Amino acid sequence: METNTNREHKNSVFSKLFGTPEILRELYSALGGVDVPADAIVDINTLSEVLYMEQINDLSFTIDDKIIVLIEHQSTINDNVPIRLLMYIARVYEKILDCENLYQKKLVKIPTPQFFVLYNGKEDYPDHKELRLSAAFKNVEGFTLLGTDGLPLELVVQVYNINHGRNPEILAKSETLGSYSVFMGKVDEYKKELPLDKAIKAAVKYCIENDILKQFLREHASEVINMLTDNITVEQFVAIRCREAREDALEEGRGAGRKEEREKWQSIVADKDAEIARLRELQPL
Repeated sequence: METNTNREHKNSVFSKLFGTPEILRELYSALGGVDVPADAIVDINTLSEVLYMEQINDLSFTIDDKIIVLIEHQSTINDNVPIRLLMYIARVYEKILDCENLYQKKLVKIPTPQFFVLYNGKEDYPDHKELRLSAAFKNVEGFTLLGTDGLPLELVVQVYNINHGRNPEILAKSETLGSYSVFMGKVDEYKKELPLDKAIKAAVKYCIENDILKQFLREHASEVINMLTDNITVEQFVAIRCREAREDALEEGRGAGRKEEREKWQSIVADKDAEIARLRELQPL
């Protein structure tokens, strides 16, 4: 079956904008509530090589080989974020560590992980929320580990709402994040009256004229516009794959001539089409 969906990875504006050590120092200083020295060594180790696109997570990086930070940019929040980040951090450790050393007697020290999600969706969401992996555990009430009241595994994600006007302290400490929030807000504002491509162009023009991400947008305006109009999110990709599977089954149903089966899959495909359209409206910038 043929599909027009572009499966090649295209960087998001978010990951491109925050893809340098200097900006990541600034961003982590704001999110972590610390001042990262200008000479701190930042190594970017964002994951790649996955089926649906080359890049699997938005940002991951180490600071002086002591702290490892995973940051995801989301337009929708679901309770499975900690599970996904658990899988990401395992892959990142596998990427940065010499696995052979794990079998030596001496303890191997690893960077301390921290997890953040930056939310800019349309649905109402608090300024800050904490998501925990343990919320997904089955039958944990009353569970104890070797006589303690702790759990054998935990992962805590700090979620911050970065829509314009939210979390002003964080946005003020990271000028880039604050400017990004303004840019996204202008796109949303213009989308109310203009088609998406024209809304993006209007937002780019406004921000350049008002010295908001001025240099970045001047250098990458065309690329930014293409990213925002052509890029697909993880959620969109999953929905598209589901639709393709349904269409395959629908085709089989046609071949078999089963009327009830065809009608069933036609309904499913229609529902998936509606879901894809909704996800495109929620596409993160």
